[in-house]
Amino acid sequence: MANLRDLGLSEYEARAYRALLNTGPTTAKDLSRVSDVPMGRIYDVLNSLETHNLVRSQSASRPKKYVAVEPSTALDRLLDDKLDELNAKANQYEEIVDELSTELDAVEPPIEEGFWTAAVGADDSLELLIERLDAAERRIDMVAGRVSPTFDIGNIGDTVTEHLERALDRGVDVSVLMSPELVSTLPESVGQRYASTLSDHPQFSVRTTPEIDGTFNLIDDIEVCIEVANPLSPGEAFAMIDLKDPEFAANVNSQFSSRWETAEPLHF
Repeated sequence: MANLRDLGLSEYEARAYRALLNTGPTTAKDLSRVSDVPMGRIYDVLNSLETHNLVRSQSASRPKKYVAVEPSTALDRLLDDKLDELNAKANQYEEIVDELSTELDAVEPPIEEGFWTAAVGADDSLELLIERLDAAERRIDMVAGRVSPTFDIGNIGDTVTEHLERALDRGVDVSVLMSPELVSTLPESVGQRYASTLSDHPQFSVRTTPEIDGTFNLIDDIEVCIEVANPLSPGEAFAMIDLKDPEFAANVNSQFSSRWETAEPLHF
């Protein structure tokens, strides 16, 4: 159940405010009695509520009387305070991330020879692919020889496109090599999306060739992400295998380059 403490009030502050709503204008002594807030704490509690602009006082009266601000106003003020607190925290975390990014990016990790990992299922496969696209520093070569969710019109295709745009913004070269058969199966909206978001970028290019099969991504010439199609639903990813091996990647890059050179530019 929601509680005023969830918005930052202490137990005593919540009790005092609720009691003031019922009593109307009253003295600290009477409020202590009806709210079960100890007399030794009641003035500190009321001062805190005044600081939060949840209580108003009539200082001209003797003894001094207090009245609660209307609940709608009080809750808005508590919410504003919480949002300000969250924004301040968010800014603090962003500064920490910026500082750590500078520090950690300066570390040059060794290249893992023969290291591979895999993700099974559409969601985990997409997560692994996006992670590796975001890690690209120089270039991304995408090869699609068959129907793939990467080039679908749904959420997966949109997500991949968004992260390719981010890669381009980082200065990464993106090349896409597709089979003519795949191009012919793509809905018109896919071509429109790629044309409107990517095709005019000087570091983005698409070509077609019949000499490819399967779907994979070559990243920075040292890493290969291979998409495994669902055998029962070819347009759905079953798994994603990520292999970081410079020797294997160099062999894949050599084959990609030879096909890229003879491929035809695709005009959307």
